[in-house]
Amino acid sequence: MTHPEFSDLGRILMCVPTYNEAENLEWILRRLRTERPEVEVLVIDDGSPDGTGELAERLADEDPGIHVMHRTEKAGLGAAYLAGFAWALEAGYDVIGEMDADGSHQPEQLHLLLEALDGADLVIGSRWVPGGSVVNWPLRRELLSRGGNLYVRLLLGVGVRDATAGFRVFRRSALESIDLTSVRSTGYVFQTDLATRCLRAGLMVREVPITFVERVRGDSKMSGAVATESLRLITRWGLRERRDQVRRALGRKPSDSTAEAN
Repeated sequence: MTHPEFSDLGRILMCVPTYNEAENLEWILRRLRTERPEVEVLVIDDGSPDGTGELAERLADEDPGIHVMHRTEKAGLGAAYLAGFAWALEAGYDVIGEMDADGSHQPEQLHLLLEALDGADLVIGSRWVPGGSVVNWPLRRELLSRGGNLYVRLLLGVGVRDATAGFRVFRRSALESIDLTSVRSTGYVFQTDLATRCLRAGLMVREVPITFVERVRGDSKMSGAVATESLRLITRWGLRERRDQVRRALGRKPSDSTAEAN
């Protein structure tokens, strides 16, 4: 199938954070650059000891559409994305996206997100809207993800069904309007943080269905500690939001819930 070009969107960059992804990186980047040659890539490597950074440099030498950022420590997913966003904004990209390096986000579906940017500020590739799905997930993990996203919707009062999803594209104007300098979340809760900030800034957030494919090579970076951190922060944000609702009802100035909670 031939997909439309996206020259009307301007310069597009996908940020791909890596830590020990040498088994997957070349495979996923070649798929992305073949499927969407107009989309450039920034690999953000957090000092991988398995040679991922060196591999990324070799791929960048072969392809001018691939760029590499080397970070000296593994400081969390959110920190890597914030560094990548800052680089992309400075370099003048118009659309800045996120995707995993392990193949769970399929480059062949990126066009769905880009098409949906018409009239939107942030588009999320969602597992939990009609038409979305997951492949090779045990039922327990699916229930945890669905339940976690339901918790986010109820506690934070946001309508996004997959606020934790990491396959997404932003217009640069969206990133410029949500004060990235105040973001303190570093783990996977970063995704919920940015989606919530966009909604509270009055931006248009749209979800499109994707098929999420569980990695087949390498180790997942999700852990019990990461999940616990996410739950703790989301709970804190939700409690602050409820407090702010009371303040607004009493005519008082609400706090900046998300920024304070981080």
